Formats: sequence, C-alpha cells, structure tokens
Amino acid sequence: MDIFSKIAAGEIPSYTCAENDRFYAFLDINPLAKGHTLVIPRREVDYIFDMEDEELAEFEIFTKQVAQAIRRAFPCRKVAQVVLGLEVAHAHIHLIPINSEADVDFHKEKLKLSEVEFQDISARIRAEFGQ
Repeated sequence: MDIFSKIAAGEIPSYTCAENDRFYAFLDINPLAKGHTLVIPRREVDYIFDMEDEELAEFEIFTKQVAQAIRRAFPCRKVAQVVLGLEVAHAHIHLIPINSEADVDFHKEKLKLSEVEFQDISARIRAEFGQ
C-alpha cells in the first residue's frame, strides 16, 4: 500500500477536504497557497492516464467539485489543476488557488502553516464542499 492509499484509509493522518467512496481530497502538507489540495483515487493506480475512461471522468468531476469548494473558501481568479505524478507513485491532482501563473511555481518556497491553520483551511473547504 502506497503512502496516499494509507492517507485515504486513515492510517496516516491528513487534513481531509472532501471524500466519497472512490476519491479522496486532502491538504498538501507543503502548500504553495492556502487551500492547496491533493485529489486522489482511492484505487491504487500510478499514472492518471492508466485509469479507465469512466473512472477518469468521475475523478475529474469530483476534482471539479473540490476546486469549486476551494474557490468559494479562498477567493481567487482560478484554481489551477496540475498533474505531475512523479513524487508519489499514485495518480493525483494538485488544486492550487491562483491569482497569477507565478502562483504555480513548485520551486518557490512553500508556506509554513500551523496545525490550527491546516485544520481551519480543511474545515473551510469541507464546509464549502458540503461535508
């Protein structure tokens, strides 16, 4: 079981933003912005484009709903969707609130947030998602 599967299963603590029986969204612990969220399928699959078409479509719809909740919780011009997939061998999408393209620079210094800040951010997104 990979680290993201353990997170989705509750074996490793995370800051839940949204979930259903097939997908799980949680805060990135090294965020580029407040609200930076990772969305994963609960099923272990390394490469997003190895997902079956129906599963990928459902994944994107769930991701869209999470992005809408993020935008309501953290007003921004857009929520960027980034798929890199090299750092963890489990398909995942980064959702990052942005006001400019420079906000999606993974080489810039990450935010340092407290436990209370992470809890508040995840609670705000969960509330906007309806959970």
